[in-house]
Order: sequence, then structure tokens, then C-alpha cells
Amino acid sequence: MSEPPAGISNIETTSSPSVRMSIAAIATVTIVTAVLMVHRLGAADVCSGNEAVEGVFVQQMVEHGKMLFPLENGRIPMYKPPLFHWTAATIDRVAGITKVTAANLRYPSALYATAGALLTMIFAYGILRLDGAILAGLALAGSYQYVSQGRFGRVDMTLTFFETLALMSFMWWLPRTIDPARGGTASLREQWSLYVVALAMGLAVLAKGPVGTIIPGLAIVIFMAVEKRAAQILAMLQPGPVILGAAVASSWYLACYFGGRYGFLDRQLGAENLGRFIGTLGTMAPWYYAKPLFLNSAPLSILVPIAVVTAIASKRDRSSESDAGNNSRLESERARLSVRLFAIFWLVTVAFFTVAAYKRRAYLLPIWPASAVMLSWWIKSFGSSRLFAARRWARLAKWGFAAMCCALIVFNFIYLPHKEVKECAGDSFRPAAEEIERVVSAGEPLYVFGFNEELAPLLFYLDRDAPVLEGRLGDAPPGYVIVPAAVWKAHQGEALDLEPVLTSEHGGRSLVLLKRGKSYASARQLH
Repeated sequence: MSEPPAGISNIETTSSPSVRMSIAAIATVTIVTAVLMVHRLGAADVCSGNEAVEGVFVQQMVEHGKMLFPLENGRIPMYKPPLFHWTAATIDRVAGITKVTAANLRYPSALYATAGALLTMIFAYGILRLDGAILAGLALAGSYQYVSQGRFGRVDMTLTFFETLALMSFMWWLPRTIDPARGGTASLREQWSLYVVALAMGLAVLAKGPVGTIIPGLAIVIFMAVEKRAAQILAMLQPGPVILGAAVASSWYLACYFGGRYGFLDRQLGAENLGRFIGTLGTMAPWYYAKPLFLNSAPLSILVPIAVVTAIASKRDRSSESDAGNNSRLESERARLSVRLFAIFWLVTVAFFTVAAYKRRAYLLPIWPASAVMLSWWIKSFGSSRLFAARRWARLAKWGFAAMCCALIVFNFIYLPHKEVKECAGDSFRPAAEEIERVVSAGEPLYVFGFNEELAPLLFYLDRDAPVLEGRLGDAPPGYVIVPAAVWKAHQGEALDLEPVLTSEHGGRSLVLLKRGKSYASARQLH
């Protein structure tokens, strides 16, 4: 890695790497990240209910054209806004794919994860030079949580990308007015940066709801107050960007309202957003994040809090305000401002979800791109100490950090696909669904009864609706009914006219397919 002169600059100088070399280096790390995301991406079946339920909605869009208001099992509205699902449908349309599989369900997350790594490196290059950009990219590729979630068909990586874009676009706007007293007319680049901030926040809402704007917005407001720039908050609230952000954020919700789909609004804003926050969907202990916060991507996740504290404690270089001609000082100040904003975002995210009653580890995912930049800045900051520079600790820190990240990348490449396949082994509904499809044709009635777990993984592989029967099994209507083997054993005395036509046992799954009424199709007993 190159050794920049004292200070941090994004301006090409005679000692800076060439533009061509910079592009090649960033492209190489981006490709490595992409390979990590897509390597054996479809090897594991869709076993998790969290992933399968998104897969069912993507199936409704891709295979049935229900782009706005898809339903799970014909009656349950979407749990999350549809940006992730729209992305999946777009990828499939462009690629000519007409059937959703485990792999193409996960493509959007892999795409957003790779794009997020590229965005992070481009931003880091602007404030930390090429070596800082590479360190940030390697940190993301080495992060276990970032890579694992980039291989998971869920909305969290979509949210992560757009929250990151909002924060970084804000910083692309802010440095043009480092001295609040200077004023002046905003440049075209500044104006466009505000539009990107607004668009990114709007899309973050379409990814996972109002939290996509609340957390980065709160972090920006706190940052402006801490940096004594509160007056500049009004400068951000220009009509054009505000209208754009509000229009994008509210677009799907307004479609639900004017389309009379109030069940979607109740599910989204009531049960999913407010309900998770106040605890109607469950509660976890306040210290729930203590372990995942430090260990979800160890050893990197252990170092991040140190970088956060260092960034918060960093002091403004007052000389940069009086020495406007010194690019090195100005760019060093831009780096400090950036990592301080990211540190505040890290703290706000952790605090927000600690206060929230319902918690998931994936809620911490959006802090990783910001954390990667902070780690890179912290490692490079060793060079600002004369003591460390004299002892060559600065160079050792950078190369040691890079080597550690490379080792973590190799680990992620080998271990994650193996872990995904192993965790799903014996827990997949795919073999049973394939057997059921050979007995029950697409036009024949199919129901489920007695399941006490998430049905989405079964519905995903059945690729059709299977309404849940309530009450007594003996009251099942004509057609086919899927029941767990244990349930059939307990209830078969009350349903003597239901005929078992299939027994499917795979791993930990044991299902029985029952038939009532006329012979819909030729059925054979499978054991």
C-alpha cells in the first residue's frame, strides 16, 4: 500500500497512485466481494422462515405479476415494503428468469452488498486515499455479518445500501461549506448531493419502512448540533430534495391507501414497525446486542467500538479554517467530520434498537459500511503520531490489518457456503414439496393442517397457495391436506374418510399427504 504524505487528501499529487491504478485496485476488491457473495449462492435450500416469506412474495411478483400487493398464501399482506422484491423481479426480468429459486432470491442482497462495498471504497478514497479505500473494502469483505447477510434473501442489505448512500451523499454535500461563516451559493455538485440524500432516504423507507429515514436523519441532526452547524440544517431543507424524498418514501404507502389495501398499511406501519418497537411481536432483554455487537464479525467487530470512541473524541483542526489554501489540512478535517458522523450513526443505530423491544442481529447490519471507513481511518491515524511513525508502527498496522482481513475473506469464502448447507440439511421442505407436486396437480385443492411453525418454507417450494384449515381435521373439504406425521397420528381417529396417499420423510421432516373425495390424480405411496 502506498504511503501518503502527512495529512489525508483526495487530490491527485505527484506522490499519489495513478488514476488507472486506483481504479484497478478498487475494482479488484469489488470483484473479490462479488465472488464472496455469489459463490455457491444457491447451494443451500431456503429453510429460514425469514428468507422464505420474502421468497413467496417474490414468486408472486415474478411468476404471477402481482407487483404491488402480493399476498402470502392468498391472504397475508407483505411484511416489508417492496423495494427488495422489486429488485429481485427486475433482475429476473432482465435475465429472462421466470421461476424463483434459492439463488435468484438471494441475488438482490448480493448485488446491494457488492454495490455497498464499491460505494464505501469510492467514499473512502475521497478522504483517505487509495490505501484507506482498500482497507475499508477489505474490512467489509472480511466482515462475517456483512458477507453472510449479502448471501441471504432478506431486505436488510437493501436498507444497508441506501442508508449508507444517504450518509455518504450528505458528507459529499457538507465539506463544500466547512466554514459555516462563509455562506455563498451552493455548487451544482452540492445541489445534486442533496437530491441523492433525499432519494436514498426515500428508497431506504421503501426497503424497510420509516426506520430507513429516522436513523440516518437523527444521526445527521445530532452530528450538525455537535459540530455547531445547526443553522446549516435549514440549508438542507430545500423544497426540491424534500419533495423528492417524501414522494419516493410515501409512494407505495399511498398506493396502498388509495387502492384500499388497508391491510398492508396495518401490517407495515402497525404490526411490523410500531409493534416491533413497543413489543407486541415479542421482547428481548436490553443487553441482547452485547454479544452480537462485539462478536458478529470478530475480530473486526471488537475493534470497531475503539474506532467509534476515537472518532467521537477527535478534535477539530482549527488551523484548517484559517489556512484555506492548505489542502492537506482541509482534507484531514473532511475525514474527521466523516468518521464522526459515522460514529454518531453507529451509536444512534445501537441505541435505537436497544431501546426497541423486539431485536434481531440483522438490525446491526447497516452500521458495517460506516464501520469499515472508521476502521480504515483509525488504522491510518497511527501515522499521525510521530512516535508510531518513527517506529514504523503505522505501516505495520496497515499491512497487519490488511493481512487479517484477507485471512477473514478466505474464511468467509470457505466456511459460509458450508455452514449454510449444513444448517439446512435435514430441515428443508424441498424434497417433500417435490413429492407432493408429483401427486397433486396445479388445479387441485391443497390445504395444510396442524403446523405450529412458519409455513413460508413449505409454500416457497410448493410454489402455490395452501390455505390453513382451522377446527377439526375431520371437517376438511374435498381435496388434499398436508399434515405433520405426528398430527396425523393424533387426529386420524376423527378423520376416517381421509386417505393417506403419501408419506414423505426427509431428515427431520415427516409429512403425510391426505386425500378426501374423488380421485383427483393417480397417487402412489412413497416411503
